[in-house]
Amino acid sequence: MQAEQTPVESSGALSGAARILVNAGKLQARAAEDLVRQAREKKQSFVATAIAAGTISPPELARTLSTALAIPLLDLNAVDPTRLPRDILESKLAQQYQVVALGRRGNRLTIGGADPTEQEITERINFATQLQSEWVIVEFDKLSKYLQNTGSNANDALEAIAGEDFDFDIAEEEVEKKEESSDTTDVEDAPIVRFLQKMLIDAINMRASDLHFEPYEYHYRVRFRVDGELREITQPPIAIKDKLASRIKVISRMDIAERRVPQDGRMKLKFGSKAIDFRVSTLPTLFGEKIVIRILDPSSAKLGIDALGYEKVEKDRLLHAVHRPYGMILVTGPTGSGKTVSLYTCLNIMNQPGVNISTVEDPAEINLPGVNQVNVNDKAGLTFAAALKSFLRQDPDVIMVGEIRDLDTADIAIKAAQTGHLVLSTLHTNDAPTTLTRLMNMGVAPFNIASSVILITAQRLARRLCESCKQPADYPHDAMLKAGYSEHDLDGTWKPYKAVGCSACNSGYKGRVGIYQVMPISETMQSIILNAGTALDIARQAQSENVRDLRQAGLHKVRLGVTSLEEVLSATNE
Repeated sequence: MQAEQTPVESSGALSGAARILVNAGKLQARAAEDLVRQAREKKQSFVATAIAAGTISPPELARTLSTALAIPLLDLNAVDPTRLPRDILESKLAQQYQVVALGRRGNRLTIGGADPTEQEITERINFATQLQSEWVIVEFDKLSKYLQNTGSNANDALEAIAGEDFDFDIAEEEVEKKEESSDTTDVEDAPIVRFLQKMLIDAINMRASDLHFEPYEYHYRVRFRVDGELREITQPPIAIKDKLASRIKVISRMDIAERRVPQDGRMKLKFGSKAIDFRVSTLPTLFGEKIVIRILDPSSAKLGIDALGYEKVEKDRLLHAVHRPYGMILVTGPTGSGKTVSLYTCLNIMNQPGVNISTVEDPAEINLPGVNQVNVNDKAGLTFAAALKSFLRQDPDVIMVGEIRDLDTADIAIKAAQTGHLVLSTLHTNDAPTTLTRLMNMGVAPFNIASSVILITAQRLARRLCESCKQPADYPHDAMLKAGYSEHDLDGTWKPYKAVGCSACNSGYKGRVGIYQVMPISETMQSIILNAGTALDIARQAQSENVRDLRQAGLHKVRLGVTSLEEVLSATNE
């Protein structure tokens, strides 16, 4: 028969911290029992319940436990939180057990907490980390503040900048995979979802071309590329980096469990009545996965050639080439110079019911109804060259190759151009004349180049001056001459403009405009190519045929007041 316990004897059933406080004279046994019962009912720790009730202050509690247990006491405010290890103990476990990882030496993990008497917590942390825990006592209020800044407060920060919900177009099979995933609770975290939605909708409204989500050791940042320039938008809490990556990977149809290798995917956003595609790329870095999202707006291919910034003579040359029955048209320029939009604009002009168009790209960026688009798949053996060979058996009229990268692709594309097909492609060269010598250096025979290439367009993108705030600029006469103007050009009948900046623009600029060198291949140029002429020889001939180079085309845009001299010098600084 069980003996009846007195109130004092019942303190044996108290938790470790409660018993220590009773023995130290900080609490009466009856009050300690009441607090233990309240803690069980509220499903929280005894320490949290005692401090919330005002029974004992956090510093006094910490000192009492430190003295009784002979465990060091640490002032958490004296610790730089950015220097604490973040990858040893998961944020979810730290929040659940109210502890913080302070450091690691060998197989020993130093953890800080307000109540080291919780043996079950120690065992679970040891199991989760496969390390032996050593306790340091920290004050409860300072620990709570730290955990809020790294955990639940991260959600508050995201909620503060989150906008309204909108829908992602997710395939049904991906929804099933998501439901089966063990990371479902993380991926479906509501603040993360709303934060991502907010970033995407802001990027669209700001006319950004790319979003960069970048994790670093002590911070996380989001940048947008607007009008060709990267701008830092926000620095969300670093605690969200894994959840955000998982969310993006799920809706982009990637493997959320694979974090060691780069991945590529796509997603679609319903923005009102408009659907916008996004190309997603992940890259493992030292401190997490960097994610870049490219905005692929199909409407950019339907802007029309006039919206791209071609002058009348350049537009006429390009349209004449596009309507030729066969030959090769090459668009050149560095990454991000608008080559894809130019190619798709040409395809859109030719996209008629009576024309069979096939494209091979890596990957296809803009979906064009009526055009047969193929993605390169090197692992499966579907290279540019393999796709081109197949195209020639598909009765094509127009072939578009995303990029000529090697001799094999160049040879097949040139043969297609010689056998009655119109071929469009891109190369990474600085200007139109050097494109011809680049083909020769790749190993293409000069007679094949001369007989197939009909036009080369080199291009750059410059920021367009804001019409609301641009003002006339007074550049020194010598600076204008050095930029490329002649004395005849500086006759005083026009004024250049400079960027100022207002609420409607981005530092004086709004949007971008193309700078183009459109060079048809004349018979004289063909002779130069056949006689192994240099790019300099071809450039001289182009000048004699009134073909503007990129700098001259840019200076003409300055004269029209479309862009600034600084932008042209930056874009055409070869």
